[in-house]
This record gives sequence, structure tokens and C-alpha cells, in this order.
Amino acid sequence: MKGVLLVNLGSPQSPDPKDVKPYLDEFLMDRYVIDVPFLLRALLVRGIILRKRPAKSGAAYKKIWWEEGSPLIVISKRMHEKVKPRVEVPVSLAMRYGQPSILNGLQELYDQGVRDVLLFPLYPQHAMASTVTILVLAEELRKKHFPDMKFTSVPAFYNKPDYIKNLADSIKKHLEGFDYDHLLFSYHGIPERHIRKTDVTKSHCRIDNQCCVTPSPAHEFCYRHQCFETTRQVVELLGIPRGKYSETFQSRLVGDKWLEPYTDVEINKMPEKGIKKLAVVTPAFVADCLETLEEIAMEANHQFKEHGGEEFLAIPCLNDSDEWSQTVANWINDWAKPRV
Repeated sequence: MKGVLLVNLGSPQSPDPKDVKPYLDEFLMDRYVIDVPFLLRALLVRGIILRKRPAKSGAAYKKIWWEEGSPLIVISKRMHEKVKPRVEVPVSLAMRYGQPSILNGLQELYDQGVRDVLLFPLYPQHAMASTVTILVLAEELRKKHFPDMKFTSVPAFYNKPDYIKNLADSIKKHLEGFDYDHLLFSYHGIPERHIRKTDVTKSHCRIDNQCCVTPSPAHEFCYRHQCFETTRQVVELLGIPRGKYSETFQSRLVGDKWLEPYTDVEINKMPEKGIKKLAVVTPAFVADCLETLEEIAMEANHQFKEHGGEEFLAIPCLNDSDEWSQTVANWINDWAKPRV
């Protein structure tokens, strides 16, 4: 019997530092997030970061927390509930960190008789710290708890026509009535070394002005290329002229070389360039979360206006929109239908 496991990032149980700390520990101790030897990672995370970060992150979560709980969890559950009646197979929801866990999600499917599982990471672009860590953990759990299960995974959908149309339509709808000077595509940042580590050719990804636009097998797993390609297809569909949009990368950690240009740096420079009305979309996420609601809609908004900007529009993620929920359901049904 076939079934599907939708997987998103996850969230603390509450914005209280006592709940934020174990969540951050699980997240930052993941070898695919901070990819250094275990002892160094433990020293960095448990010896330094977790001493002050839970309180700071907890304060940020508190600003965006909903009455029902974490926005990411609430939105993911709403989308899950919309998808279930539109498909013919069981669908469970899990988070890579926190609850509901991937183990719980797989167990739920197993108890329903599912042995053929479609793993569906809810990330448009492929990256070590998102897609890969989900698939690796799921496989570890399969070997340990569900050896008779079989897995198939949904590849990065950054360029799938249905997704591009959903994203473009959402942007167009939210831009109605907003006479913007510039549209910024802000993607989540990752260390440059992650790009090189996922380069299957071991030589193509130079992270320059050419590698992402030069055809290569590396693009199947290159986060940077996939971000740029998402933007290219969306602006082409919307007819946005060159010069009225750009791409940046947000949420970097200090002390390492991350993908550039940086969102906060670029946004702060925009008003002096004549950009007074800015719209920002965050296509690395399909559900609004701390990085979109606090970092962009609140902090970036504030900084933009502090530097002379006048109007700022944070465009929501696809969330649980009917169109996106139907697209997910369509992909599931395509996979689940019998093959002749």
C-alpha cells in the first residue's frame, strides 16, 4: 500500500527559552546543518551558541507566535488537512526537528498498512541542510524500525511549472495595488561550502557569475542555481523587467562564508538608490515561519524604513492556499496512480 509523508522544518514547542533550547540543540547539532566534526560542533553549539541563543530566539519566536501555536506548524497542518481529501492514499505530516517527528509520521503510515512511502520534503530547492538531512534521517529510521518499507522521494520542485505558476500567481495577487519600485527574492542562506559539497561533478560550482547559468549535471543538486532559476522563471511569467528585481540570501551565521549578496545589507542600501517602495518574497519556504515573519516582515521592514524607505510589503508564502494544496495533491496522485 502506498502513502505519503510530508516533511517541513519544525519549530519549538513554545517560545519559552526552555523549549527553544532543545529545539536549537537538535537543529544545530545536525551534521548537515553545521557540517564540522562532532566534537567541534558540540563545542560550538553546546559550549557557546546555546548559552545565549535560546533567549534571543525565544524573544523572536514570541513576536510571531500565534494563539494556535507556531505559525509553521499551524500552516503545515492546515495544508495537510486540505491535501488529505484530495488524494487516494494516506498522507501524514512530520517535522525534521521537534514534533510531530519523522519517526511518528512513518509509524502512523505503517500502522495504516503503508509499505511504499513517498517522502515529500516541503522545500522547493535542494540543500544539505533541508532536503538531504530529511532523506538521510528517514532512511536511518527505515533501517532501524521499518525494514520492509520502501522509499521514493520528491525531487526539488523549484522549476516545476505548477509550482512556478502558484508562486507567480501569489506574487501577482499580493502586488495588486502596491506600486513597487523593486521586487526582492530573498532566499535562505547556506554556507558556500555546502554548494561545493553537493556538486556531483566536483568541479563545476565555482560560485561565480557563470557556473549557475552554464548547463551542468551539478544543477540537479545546486541550491544556488535552483534559487536563480526559480526567480528567472517567475519574473519571466510575470513580465517583470530586468532591473526591477533581484535576489539575495538571508539568515547567515557569522564566522563563515555564506552565499551573497546578503539580504539585510542589500535592503539597507536600497533607499539611497531610489528604491522607496519594496516588496519581498521568500521562495525558499512554502510556509511562513520565523525567517519570513520576524526576519523579513518585521526586522527587514524596520531597517528599510530606518534607512529612508517608505513602503515595505512582505509577500506571504504559499502556505495553505487552495492552489498550492491542490498542486501538492496532484503530484501525490500522479505518483500514486497504477503504472501500466
